[in-house]
Order: sequence, then structure tokens, then C-alpha cells
Amino acid sequence: MSFRALVVTKGDDGATSAAVREVDDADLPAGEVTVAVEYSTLNYKDGLCLGPGGGLVRSYPHVPGIDFAGTVEKSVDPRFAPGDKVVLTGWRVGEAQWGGYATRARVKADWLVPLPAGLTTRQAMAVGTAGFTAMLAVMALENHGLQPGNGPVLVTGAAGGVGSVATAILARLGHEVAAVTGRPESADYLTRLGATRIVPRADLAETVKRPLESETWAGCVDAVGGAMLARVLGQMRYGASVAAVGLAGGAALPATVVPFLLRGVNLLGIDSVMCPTARRIQAWERVGRDLPLDLLETMVQPAGMADLPALGAAILKGGVQGRVVVDVNA
Repeated sequence: MSFRALVVTKGDDGATSAAVREVDDADLPAGEVTVAVEYSTLNYKDGLCLGPGGGLVRSYPHVPGIDFAGTVEKSVDPRFAPGDKVVLTGWRVGEAQWGGYATRARVKADWLVPLPAGLTTRQAMAVGTAGFTAMLAVMALENHGLQPGNGPVLVTGAAGGVGSVATAILARLGHEVAAVTGRPESADYLTRLGATRIVPRADLAETVKRPLESETWAGCVDAVGGAMLARVLGQMRYGASVAAVGLAGGAALPATVVPFLLRGVNLLGIDSVMCPTARRIQAWERVGRDLPLDLLETMVQPAGMADLPALGAAILKGGVQGRVVVDVNA
């Protein structure tokens, strides 16, 4: 038997290329559960794996796709049976192991989560790794005291995948959301998601010498990192927290410890890759409850596997808005 997959190969000159091919089932990696994949998504890591690799891909040929949703075909684990709907995010699938850009995948049973009630496989991938990460960030902020009415919550990189879902969730929960974007054309989109204030990226891009500025934000979901995160830390209210989920603006943090020492600011690291199963299930249950599904559809850009090489290059340049949902059977 064979299946269709988007396979990335690497030439002798180090250049990579991606194309849709027929692949033999015997080439699937080891695992207890075989899944008929229905949908996947496009994330920043996928852009790296489709192109330069970014140090994520261990060997070629490779099938990217760090998340997927579909139906169990075969299982030797009692937790899953043929016909079960499942979701996978993280666990380095699509990086160290073949991922979701295929009509079939084989993975460890521990990596799968039952499809949350009320969600279709397409909706689950409209959420995907980005939305799952956004939910983890919101939960972390709540665990550190964030409540509706505390004040404005900042979302950086708001027009991207994580930022879009974070904006919609926070607004649904009753927070005042300030959305940061470098794309003025995204203002209407972010307002529809629930943002009450649009903050131009340039307002936070400049590094200042003062370690503290006026106390402005009651919380923050930061998908940018780098100099912007350093700037935001100095604007947080006393005892407020920043949930750090990305590094589109760089991995270095040119900050001081002053916001932590004088204002009790918390910097919370959010990891969605190795997140424990119990936390995953809790986050997916919250997604089903707290993410407005009508707004979810407005974030979606549909795509097929053949579209992914170009979209992967675009996401690395910040050129993708919202969520790309990949129908692997299209």
C-alpha cells in the first residue's frame, strides 16, 4: 500500500526541495497507531522544515507537518480503536519524525489526544499547534492572577497564528485586548477577532535605555521575543505576567532584571512540544469552550499540500495572516 505525502529532499549541494509523491507504507516510522490524516496546518517551524531545515530536521527524505487531525486506521494500543478521531501536536513530529503533510501517519499512542467534543478535524486544525499554544499561554496568565477587568492585555504578533487565536480567546473571556501588528491592513481583521486597540509594531520596536516605563499592561502573550519583549517587560503593571511563546523577533533578550525586582513582573515560558498529556487535554477542552468557532473560520486560509512550499517561504517572512488549514486529500 502507498499514500501521498509532501516529501522534502536535500541535494548534494545542501539545497532542499519539496514535492508531493507516492510513498510506500513500509517507509512509515514505528508507532502503535496509524492515522488516516485529514487536515494539517502551517506553522513557523513547518516553514523551516519545508525550506532550510533550521536545525530541526534530522534526516532526509523528510515529511514535515508538526500537527494533524484524522481518523485512526490501526492501533495496537487499547486507548485507541479504528474509527476514533484524534489530534496530534508537538512531540517533534514533523521535525525529528515524519509528520502530518501526508494522507497517512504512524505515531506513538502517547502523542495522540482524542478529538475534543464539539470540534471537527478541520476545526481542530484551524486551532492547530498555534491555537493550542495560545490557549496554554492564556491558562498560564490565568494561573498567575490575570482576570477580566485587570486592565488591557497585550498580544504581540497578533495577526499571526498564535496571536490571532490568543486575541479571540482573550476577547471572548472578557479582556480588553491590545493587538500589536506591523501590518496596517490587518487592523480590521484583528478588530473582528475582538481587539479593542491596535498598536503599531513601530511603537514597541524601538529599544529604550530606561528599564521601566509607565505601567500599562495587565498581561501579555508575546509571540515575538527579542527587543520587543524586552521593551514590553518594562511596561508591565506591578505583578503582571508575560507568556512568551515565540521568537520571530530574535532569540536574544536585551533586557535588565529591573522589571522583575521592582515590579514583580513574571516571564512565563510556554512549551507546547513536550507539554504533559493531562495539560494538553485540559487545554483542548478549554479551546472547545472558550474559542468562538464563528471567528475561528474567519482566521482560516485553506490550502492543499502542493501550496505548502510557497506558503512555507511566506510564513518565514511574516507574510501569512491567521491560520493555514491544509486539506491533505485535496
